[in-house]
Amino acid sequence: MHTSLASRFPALRGAAAWLFALAAAFVLAGCAGLPPRAADTPVLAIPPSSATLLGRAAAHLDAPRDGLSSVRPLIEASFALDARLELIRRAQSSIDVQTYQLGNDKTGRLLLRELRDAARRGVRVRLLLDDFYTAGMDPLLLGLAAESNASVRLFNPFVNARDHSATRWMEFLGDFRRLNHRMHNKLFVADGAIAIAGGRNLADEYFLRSEVANFIDFELLMAGPVVAESAAVFDTYWNSDVVYPIETVAINHRTPAVLKADFETATSLRFAPWPDPPGDGDVLGDPPLGLQLLNIPTLQWMRADAHATADSPNKALGVMRHPTESVAQRFHELAATARSSVLVISPYFIPGDEGMARIREGRRRGVQVSVITNSLADSDEPLVNINYNRYRVDMLKLGVELYEVSTQQLKRSGQFRDLLKKARGRLHAKLALIDREWVMLGSMNLDPRSALLNTEFGVRVRSFDLTQALLYAYQLDDIEGVYRVVLKPDGENVQWIGTGDVNNEVLDSEPDSSMLTRLQLLLFSWFVPTDQL
Repeated sequence: MHTSLASRFPALRGAAAWLFALAAAFVLAGCAGLPPRAADTPVLAIPPSSATLLGRAAAHLDAPRDGLSSVRPLIEASFALDARLELIRRAQSSIDVQTYQLGNDKTGRLLLRELRDAARRGVRVRLLLDDFYTAGMDPLLLGLAAESNASVRLFNPFVNARDHSATRWMEFLGDFRRLNHRMHNKLFVADGAIAIAGGRNLADEYFLRSEVANFIDFELLMAGPVVAESAAVFDTYWNSDVVYPIETVAINHRTPAVLKADFETATSLRFAPWPDPPGDGDVLGDPPLGLQLLNIPTLQWMRADAHATADSPNKALGVMRHPTESVAQRFHELAATARSSVLVISPYFIPGDEGMARIREGRRRGVQVSVITNSLADSDEPLVNINYNRYRVDMLKLGVELYEVSTQQLKRSGQFRDLLKKARGRLHAKLALIDREWVMLGSMNLDPRSALLNTEFGVRVRSFDLTQALLYAYQLDDIEGVYRVVLKPDGENVQWIGTGDVNNEVLDSEPDSSMLTRLQLLLFSWFVPTDQL
């Protein structure tokens, strides 16, 4: 899921709704603002310990003590969800979770229940959420925070009329400059020993549990020095001036006992059923994490040079104290070192003038540039796609290889057809493979919003084994489930060629989208600044 302003506009339908919202924005602008930020003593991550099972597992993985980390790719959604559940259940000292979206759905409620159970076992639980998608969730979050070992904090929170999306939009318009900055980071750390980083939010559609539309995503299990770097990032956010305990902004008239009882009902098996168990082995042949942890002496992951990086939480204040240290800048610096190839996988891709200059320079040096992104019909942010379209012809003229993910194409692949069933399939993974040696992964999309407005978290990994695993798992040497975008013979327009299709389908217009839809989006794009996308 993306965080663009444009994607939320459909919640306010019709001219009357717009006029009402704008008027209400002026009213809410005069309402209560953020409470004073208490000068609390910083709360820091609990370091790994051999007294915990996960600490012993991490110590075994890091036995060479050579400065490298151990990593395992989480490509399949069922294995990614199972890994989180196993880490929560096996944690003995701490669990730190940072995410942009926690769904008010069966997956979000399941994870909340597991975190509550961990807190009751004596595990310190810290849950840090961006506040954009928490409408109606205050009772659930307060229920977790009512546990003595659990804390919930909100990044850049809404203050007025928190229960409903429509009233939140009124506040958003009234305090646009502040609330337009969101925390897009995704990070999970258990016992300070094992971490998960990548693109998945904590909601049904990121774990193939939605019946409407699901995302193809990627994450990395990590142990070793990169976990300490990641935990330090979490601490920086947890203790920052733009993060507030939920109790300071959510109105609550219920006792802790009532909050806990309501939480118990809302997270019961009726509303939060168990997921189907993962298979015996993932696409790379690795068993579920729980089975690996049963026999620590045999535990073995890929060894890699891995480092965590993140934007400063002060980016939410419009303050870029060290722009050269941003996740976006780190990616551009790494890509600039490419000698042979750069493969970018991003659900939202708007290169802009600076990005085009970088592509042009890379092509001048003989670097092959490939981009995989969503097609217009299968993007959950079609306005982003419209803006990306403005650069397609120029990229193709430079020799860039362009591929667009399509549900119809995905379902021609037996692997994805079985996983998606009747739901749509969309790309959400954020990855870059450079010279088949480096991998950049995390929460960052390659668009202006990620670079300028939202905070992001990323991991830079140097590993031939990891790049080869990704090339194999995602079939990147023989891509399926996409359209290949090429120039027409006139050299000024594009067409789409199906992949994995014996009929070599060729289309002269955007796949699976109507002319009316394309026209509406084009007209709307004139009124939404590119830096909001």
